[in-house]
Amino acid sequence: MNRPIVAVVGTPNVGKSTLFNVLTGLQQKVGNFPGVTVEPMIGSVHYNTKHTTLIDLPGIYSLDPTSEDERLTVDVLRGTHPSIERPDAILLVMSASDPQKCLVLYSALAQLGLPISIAVTMVDTVKAHGGSFDDIGLMHELGANIFPVVGSKGLGVGDVINALVSIDTWRIPSPPVTIEATLEQRFAWASTVIDRHVRAGSPDVVSERLDNIFLHPVWGGVIFIAVMAFFFQSIFAWAEPLMGGIEWAFAELQTVLQSALPDNLFRSFLVKGVVGGVGSVIVFLPQILILNLLITVLEECGYLARAAFLVDRVMGLFGLQGRSFIPLLGSFACAIPGIMSARIIPSYKDRLATIMATPLMTCSARLPVYTLLIGAVIPSGYVLGVVSIKGAVMASLYIAGALSGLLIALFLKRTLFRGAVVPFLIEFPPYRIPSLKSVGITMVGRSKDFLKTAGTVILAFSIILWVLTEIPRAEIPDGVEGVQAEHLQIEQSMAATIGKTIQPVFAPLGFDWKITLGVLSSYAARETFVSAMGQIYAADVAESDEPLRVVLSKAMPLPVGLSVLAFYVYALQCISTMAIMRRETGTWKWPALAFAITLVLAYTASFVVYTAFSP
Repeated sequence: MNRPIVAVVGTPNVGKSTLFNVLTGLQQKVGNFPGVTVEPMIGSVHYNTKHTTLIDLPGIYSLDPTSEDERLTVDVLRGTHPSIERPDAILLVMSASDPQKCLVLYSALAQLGLPISIAVTMVDTVKAHGGSFDDIGLMHELGANIFPVVGSKGLGVGDVINALVSIDTWRIPSPPVTIEATLEQRFAWASTVIDRHVRAGSPDVVSERLDNIFLHPVWGGVIFIAVMAFFFQSIFAWAEPLMGGIEWAFAELQTVLQSALPDNLFRSFLVKGVVGGVGSVIVFLPQILILNLLITVLEECGYLARAAFLVDRVMGLFGLQGRSFIPLLGSFACAIPGIMSARIIPSYKDRLATIMATPLMTCSARLPVYTLLIGAVIPSGYVLGVVSIKGAVMASLYIAGALSGLLIALFLKRTLFRGAVVPFLIEFPPYRIPSLKSVGITMVGRSKDFLKTAGTVILAFSIILWVLTEIPRAEIPDGVEGVQAEHLQIEQSMAATIGKTIQPVFAPLGFDWKITLGVLSSYAARETFVSAMGQIYAADVAESDEPLRVVLSKAMPLPVGLSVLAFYVYALQCISTMAIMRRETGTWKWPALAFAITLVLAYTASFVVYTAFSP
């Protein structure tokens, strides 16, 4: 028997995705539908032996779509989407603090002939301000089940789950207005319903005061800079102890395997190819978790939309609008969802300029490379006893990438994408204390992509690189064994031959054959640079019994380390990103142009940095 499908629908900023996270927990995934460019989240709920599938659709205001996101939702609800099955029912998420837009949407959804239930959020907030929400009266008037919920506290969630696994008891409501009703008529109907069942409380003075501070023309900018500084410092400082623990664990695992297994190719495969290759990347999981934690908290608390408003004027200097800030900030986690979220930009030229800028934002795949090299070549210490030198360098790399991306957008807006800047309008979500459960689910979900890459692409490449370092078998002189023998094997391997053949191209940048091989490997996935360095320097790590970054600090001079960092700031080394750019723009022309521009920038910046810092 097929599971029933319930679409979770609502206007933006009503807590729909938070409720979806609470309902489904970790039992969710990104939907993978052929031909779909907007990936809705799919989750499941169960009670006893009953199961229901939930699909979290992008927010809409009506059944007249104005963007690709809204079109997906409308097509799915109407049953006209070519690859996503029409749901059996609708769970409408309504905010008690702003019910009018939700009721207008309900008046349209009621004409689809699907059973509807309503989950009402923010009821506790309305009551806290002296208001009231008559859910029983509203249920009788609308003809739909109504469930007040407080997702952050889990209140009412059980009732919603019980209803979701029993949708056969839901009712198909009678449309409250005719299908020909104008928008004004729908708003008028919604107003009369609100007058009967909702009593507004006192104004949210706290939110007004917070907005007066966070959106202040001076202090708002100061706070924004402080938030971003805290963001980058935390990524480096908080993760350091956890990374040390993971390094120790993998080093111990390698020691155990070396002691337990005979000295043969199989042991080398496990110790170097699998544990050494993948383990050298997993070390950076704490930073990925912290990055996603901070971004999720900024989203959940309502600050992210206000940050977009703050930077609108700055974005205008580069020919963009504040709405571009959200895709660009999202690209600091991964360029792929950042590029996809550019659909919220109504202007095609602004959207294209934003997409071209996103690969320059420092995604989480660059983070392991930055951390390894900064840990290797940048000295420890603090400026003024507060600012970490390594953290400051990390922040400068982020700023350099972001500023370069904006300059590229400006250049394109002044040349290929000429056009007026579209006025920026944004609806601020209410300030909320982030739900720990929702934040945790989102953080873990986003970080799983990093682990998936480590377990697939990086593992596969680690095995390939291990093979290349083991063939052909080197001629080891008598009496040479252990670490010296491993050095000879790597120097005479196919991997060394490839690196030495291509190295002259990168010689002006200070790269030796080992770094060249690592950089080339990054075009499979950026993180593989760390894996490649882990395998190439495996003998040195084993001999010194020190972490890879300590070994690299002795093998890599400062000018070379800075040169490699400069290269990674600009280079577009992600096949998946280029594929998404092609899908979003409909042509390979723009991904190819982005690849060419970033490659030229990477080589030039690396050359300039190496030359400037060389004695």
